[in-house]
Amino acid sequence: MNNFILKQIIIIALIIVGTGVGVWLAALLLNNWARKLAAMTKNGLDDAILNTLRLPILFGLGLLGFWLVVKQLQAGVSLPLKWIDAIFFVIYWFLVYLIIYRLVVNLSKWYQTEVAFRTETTLDEQVLPFFRRIVLAVVSVVAVIVLLGHFNVNSSTISAFITTLGIGSLAIALAAQTALGDTFSGFMIMMDRPFRIGDRVELVDLQTWGDVQDIGLRSTRILTRDNRLVVIPNSVIAQNLVVNHSIPSTMYRVQTHVAVAYGVDIDRTRRVLVDIVAAQDWVMKDKPVEALFLEFQDSGLLFRVRCWIENYVDTRRIIDKLNTCIYKALNDAAIEIPFPQRVVHFRPENNVIRRS
Repeated sequence: MNNFILKQIIIIALIIVGTGVGVWLAALLLNNWARKLAAMTKNGLDDAILNTLRLPILFGLGLLGFWLVVKQLQAGVSLPLKWIDAIFFVIYWFLVYLIIYRLVVNLSKWYQTEVAFRTETTLDEQVLPFFRRIVLAVVSVVAVIVLLGHFNVNSSTISAFITTLGIGSLAIALAAQTALGDTFSGFMIMMDRPFRIGDRVELVDLQTWGDVQDIGLRSTRILTRDNRLVVIPNSVIAQNLVVNHSIPSTMYRVQTHVAVAYGVDIDRTRRVLVDIVAAQDWVMKDKPVEALFLEFQDSGLLFRVRCWIENYVDTRRIIDKLNTCIYKALNDAAIEIPFPQRVVHFRPENNVIRRS
């Protein structure tokens, strides 16, 4: 055994030992000291980063030692240097890609579990998975372009690859135009916040109203008072008039219309209407009760009676109670409630019938 071979063996042995010691020290540092430092902080951001980097760092150090051993062997043995370098590049390329990929995933999970629930809106919780997919897709595309560029793939091929991605994205966008419109409208609803989960809303044009159960990227779910779940695309909601009965508070004003006959005392009628409504226990006492004389109708005088209640949830039942107490009060006060009628005058001497 000549001195050159002996020297090579010693160098390779030192590299292997050094690599083993380096991996052991790195594992000790990451598993003990780094974890102790991470445990001292209140949030899990450093834990997420540590979990992402620990295995790739250890694997990278071991791979570095193996690469040094191969390089040392090349001095004494004829090895295909080009192919070896290509293999190591692919391995390191994949390692870096894996680190970035896991970093994006772990950071998004950390944000979703420790930060998102503290915010007042659910926008970040619903949008985060969508943006995470976009970021991962962009990272994957960039990684493929870097790999192709390293192996001297001509620019025309890379351009064709990018063009293919663009055409494919355009085709998908055209095929999913409705879904993308719903998604974009969902973003606008989440940002503008015309209603929140739990609010009672009314879609006037759709003649639908109920409590909002969920606001998704593509659709909004509304539970009607008949206990039916209505799923409405966000693009449809964005194009319709939305009435939110929960904002700015649950306080709500109910009203009804009643007609009285011509010839009644208007002031007395107004007092009867206001007094009977104000005496009800479901009426808010610190808010006004009003009876407004609106117009002269063909068969009577039209009044609008309105009052305030504490919660919009009871609207339908309160209107029933409101109409009931008004009807009873007018009957007790002998105030006539007219109904449409036609009077016919017959004069037999002239054979003329006159209608009025």
